[in-house]
Amino acid sequence: MKNIVLTGFMGTGKTEVGRILSRKLGYVLVDADTEIEKEQGITITEIFKQYGEPKFREIESNVIKRLSEIKNAVISTGGGAVLRQENMDNLRKNGVIICLTASPETILKRTSNNNDRPLLQVDNPLQKIKELLEFRKPYYEKADIMIDTEGKSPIEVAEEIIEKTGIKKD
Repeated sequence: MKNIVLTGFMGTGKTEVGRILSRKLGYVLVDADTEIEKEQGITITEIFKQYGEPKFREIESNVIKRLSEIKNAVISTGGGAVLRQENMDNLRKNGVIICLTASPETILKRTSNNNDRPLLQVDNPLQKIKELLEFRKPYYEKADIMIDTEGKSPIEVAEEIIEKTGIKKD
């Protein structure tokens, strides 16, 4: 069975949908950002502050390469993991890539109570979300399956992923 790889912008539901999918399918759940923090011993926010985004992306690629070797997993990636083709290539070797989407307004609503979003620590987060989404759009569209999460519960999104991938539940 192929891994299910969840990509998409922050606040599109990757973590919650990933939890539900792993339970329903009996897959292990692996969150790339959590693995990065464990490996580095500091938060992603601190990595950004101390070393900058380019260094973070390098660390992220190394972690994704390792995670892509796991079997029967739901792998949740950070929102910018799609920016490097090597990440997509590694994840696709053993998995089907699902991109979760939502409107900028919904993303802002879902992320507004979380200060651990280094890219949104700006004066106008909605404008920043729109800019980042526009820039990343062609990268997100490289996913095998795109799923809009607007107005859907995480359970509904998980069921849609199971249906579209054809992966059988245990």
